[in-house]
Amino acid sequence: MYRPAITLSCLLFLTTGFARASDDVDHVLVLKRERQLLLMQGETVLARFPVALGGAPEGPKRQEGDEHTPEGRYVLDWRKPNSSYFRALHVSYPDEADVARAAAAGVSPGGAIMVHGTPNWAFGLGSLLQYFDWTNGCIALSNDDMQVVWDRVKDGTPIEIRP
Repeated sequence: MYRPAITLSCLLFLTTGFARASDDVDHVLVLKRERQLLLMQGETVLARFPVALGGAPEGPKRQEGDEHTPEGRYVLDWRKPNSSYFRALHVSYPDEADVARAAAAGVSPGGAIMVHGTPNWAFGLGSLLQYFDWTNGCIALSNDDMQVVWDRVKDGTPIEIRP
């Protein structure tokens, strides 16, 4: 009598597992002008999230302290579960070209660019922080959205940040 229910549950579990396997994120795309972070598989958008950027979001990052969010192709190369923000994924900025450009200008390129949630001290203010650009050059999501990104994006995933 209970056998069909157990079989149906097992079938649903297996089907869901296979569906998720086909939804693997192969790159992340950030559209600064649109304030959007997209989880991508090839040309297919798997998920879309609003983001806040650096306090001076227009233009690429050129030096430490300019509050610009970098532009270009990087890698989400490691994660920080115990960050000052709700979860954080490190963006591999600066790359060799960024370092060379900064050196030629006689400045530091900066670093520690992350995709992260809201500050731990913000408590219930997290959703309000998504309405303006407040980071020092990072890409900030709500904590709920950051949890989805954290769960679906593996270390080593490419990220492209467009103007």
